[in-house]
Amino acid sequence: QVQLVESGGGLVQAGGSLRLSCAASGRTFRIYAMGWFRQAPGKEREFVAAITWSGGNTRYADSVKGRFTISRDNAKNTVYLQMNSLNPEDTAVYYCAAGPVDRMYDSWGQGTQVTVSS
Repeated sequence: QVQLVESGGGLVQAGGSLRLSCAASGRTFRIYAMGWFRQAPGKEREFVAAITWSGGNTRYADSVKGRFTISRDNAKNTVYLQMNSLNPEDTAVYYCAAGPVDRMYDSWGQGTQVTVSS
């Protein structure tokens, strides 16, 4: 069993920055990749960013490339999402996820709200 807890969400003005954290606990030996997803009101959940646990390889959605950076601290079992140049379209509930391989996520956090005002 893997538990994921997101933190760092909140209200920020357009153009501002925010850093999300996702701490993993439990059977973390199962984790080989972690990612961030988001879901805005009335929209489907979408992929944001992912990172492999060992190699640190990353991939991003086109909508956030150049603005968001995913990173990890293996010793702390924590993944971060640094979000810069935020705009109202980034407003969503952000979820972190973990799984045995990239694109195969079977553990999910509770989500943290990010609201960007214009």
